[in-house]
Amino acid sequence: MRAELPEIFPLCWERLPPDCLAAAEAARAEALMSVEFPQFLNELQASRELPGYLPDLARLELGRFQLRSQTLPAQTPPDECLVNPTLALLEVGWRPLLTLAAGKSGEPEAVPERLLLWRHPHSGEALESVAEPADLLALKVTAEQLDRRSVADAGGQPVGVVDAALDRAVTQGLLLAPAATLTRSFAGSSPASALAEAKQRAEVFTLQWHITHRCDLHCRHCYDRSNQEDVSLARGLEILDQMRDFCRQHHVSGQVSFSGGNPFLHPDFPALYQAACDRNLTPAILGNPVGPDQLDEILKIHRPAFFQVSLEGLQEHNDAIRGRGNFSAVLAFLDLLREKNIYSMVMLTLTRANLDQVLPLAELLRERVDLFTYNRLAMVGEGASLASPGPEEYRALCSDYLEARKSNPVMALKDSLLNIELDARSEPLFGGCTGFGCGAAFNFVSLLPDGQVHACRKFPSPIGNLKQQDLAETYASETAKAYRRGCRECEDCRLRANCGGCLAVAYGFGLDPLKKKDPACFIC
Repeated sequence: MRAELPEIFPLCWERLPPDCLAAAEAARAEALMSVEFPQFLNELQASRELPGYLPDLARLELGRFQLRSQTLPAQTPPDECLVNPTLALLEVGWRPLLTLAAGKSGEPEAVPERLLLWRHPHSGEALESVAEPADLLALKVTAEQLDRRSVADAGGQPVGVVDAALDRAVTQGLLLAPAATLTRSFAGSSPASALAEAKQRAEVFTLQWHITHRCDLHCRHCYDRSNQEDVSLARGLEILDQMRDFCRQHHVSGQVSFSGGNPFLHPDFPALYQAACDRNLTPAILGNPVGPDQLDEILKIHRPAFFQVSLEGLQEHNDAIRGRGNFSAVLAFLDLLREKNIYSMVMLTLTRANLDQVLPLAELLRERVDLFTYNRLAMVGEGASLASPGPEEYRALCSDYLEARKSNPVMALKDSLLNIELDARSEPLFGGCTGFGCGAAFNFVSLLPDGQVHACRKFPSPIGNLKQQDLAETYASETAKAYRRGCRECEDCRLRANCGGCLAVAYGFGLDPLKKKDPACFIC
């Protein structure tokens, strides 16, 4: 049954003066087609007193109706970035028509606008917005298949501006993007395995970049105190170009977590930070407390996704591990991060000696930090002088931790073995250490100042060196694939996709982490 004009153009219909309404009714009786109605109003304007914006409003209402009437086919990710086929671009001479169409009062003014109407490719929701310059840039680059770097150079902007515009358009649904290609599958090798095949797809890839080994602390559990030269600025720019290319190749977002040592001790840290942002790579910082001037220098460039610092327990124990005065300095720094509106994270390295301090520390940080969590000690480097907890004592902490976090919102889940306790309680599992269980060489890698790439920074796990090969070749290496597969003893575990234990902890106990499971595993 054909929709009537008043149903398609309700806003226009109610705004027609009486004499114009009579003419519209006559045209309706003569079966005027809906697509002809905007032109009909244009012609009516020549002889009648009609609000000037009505023909454009009619075009908007027609576009809305046509959008709602479409039957969306099943969406499959394209092989290359494409303009959403449901997208309509309307150039109108009045604004703000979308505000008027939303039922808000006010008379439009004669100012040109470009309007976008589309259906979201995933939800099917009908959407509309005023076209922003970034939207138009993304549509032009995609429709005309322009080279992003050439477009950026022509506009005198970093290429990351163009990348960000396209990412924003994909998120909005204006563009259809290929699926991320960082994937891995788990399926139990035994016919009796309780593990159903699970395919994981990472949408974000993180480079944990140790740009320097200089550090203003000397922690008793430090994994690596080797003397390495800082990465040079020129080499750093090459690495960031590789990171951008890798992320584009695999259709993922990129994050660079600057670390050290203390990244602020690198003489070119602000320049490297700026360069990451210029390539649309999200910056984050893993470091030690610094002063407000150093934070302000970074904030002028871009607010980091987070700033992570460490505490190893309450004051006496922490300062015995990290140095006298560190506990007070970190607490003061957390207050500074809050003042600067920077998301703060505190990480604790869990040992047998600080098991009983985790919950008291979490309580102390309740109003002071945005997120608190822990990693278990890998007995590697200077950390070999400390002890990592065993299965029984660790399970007790897991139980207490899960109970305490019900009333403490800053307590986050990170260690993958927590899923064992959640499973025992028939509670929903979480993503594990990196959102994919152990994500070593999957959705993150660690890069040292000398170019070595490791699957995980917490233990020696070299998968390549960027002085001999690029990041894409390193990621595709057989060694990297082995770390992605993880521990052989975990293959048939029903929790494999969310867990896999901690390879670094297994290594610290003298085990082959690709063969023997995490010794703290307490699954029944």
